[in-house]
Amino acid sequence: MPIRHILLALLVVAIWGFNFTVIKLSVEALPPLLAAALRFFCAALPLVFFIKPPKADWRLVVGFGLSFGFLLYAFLNLSIAWGMSAGLSSLVLQVQAFFTMGLAFLILGERPSRFQVIGALIAFGGIAVIATERLGATALLPLGLNLLGAFSWGLANVLTKKAGKVDALAFTVWGALAAPLPLLALSLLVEGPQTVLTALAGFNWSDAGLIAFLAYPATLLGGAIWSWLLGRHPATTVAPFTLLVPISGLLSGYLVLGETITAIEIIGGLLVIVGLGVTVWRRRPLQIEKP
Repeated sequence: MPIRHILLALLVVAIWGFNFTVIKLSVEALPPLLAAALRFFCAALPLVFFIKPPKADWRLVVGFGLSFGFLLYAFLNLSIAWGMSAGLSSLVLQVQAFFTMGLAFLILGERPSRFQVIGALIAFGGIAVIATERLGATALLPLGLNLLGAFSWGLANVLTKKAGKVDALAFTVWGALAAPLPLLALSLLVEGPQTVLTALAGFNWSDAGLIAFLAYPATLLGGAIWSWLLGRHPATTVAPFTLLVPISGLLSGYLVLGETITAIEIIGGLLVIVGLGVTVWRRRPLQIEKP
């Protein structure tokens, strides 16, 4: 993987880590499912009127939109609204890397290398170390929703990879179009029409700023770069980079929300970094000099 592609992956990691803090703020200001619906409404419109549909099977585009937009953020926003901290959510969601590897093997026939498996296990050990520090105060339902979100993200990764080398921005924008209506319908069902109407009536510039960040840098920019990387590298190579998201997630949670970072979490974070290094490392063939 070229260094410039690694740097792009790290940029997405930083954006997506901070994304959890903004989600936490958005679900405190708005009903969580409505916040997700507004996020993807803004991500899709008005850009769908200016960007041509991607040259990909429409079922993959819709499937990506439903898995990454509807399912992932319905589960994630509810889990954060119902008790998961921003930092812990960014951590638990990264088991998507393992869902991605498993689904890529089942659907795409991508067999992870020995180093990818070892690196993933090391990183997962780091996640487990951090989780032991935080899970004691976390209810089972929000945790379960977070894990379902991780599975949805893994499925979205595999669908993106299956679409191949398509226009990443077009794939993201048109995929996002599949999410707002199901999210709004679920919001009306779960949160109630009156709650939704009251939230929309009180929508202010602060709410707009939160939704704008979630829609544009976090969804469009991050999603487009991510789709572009998945179209050029095996899913088992790209997906493990998200194991670094908890590092930026925990840091932004500390700086913005005052969530604490303990020594155990630092140790776990270092294990995540080591695991990622092992996962993306490639042994170079031994060069034998000719006499």
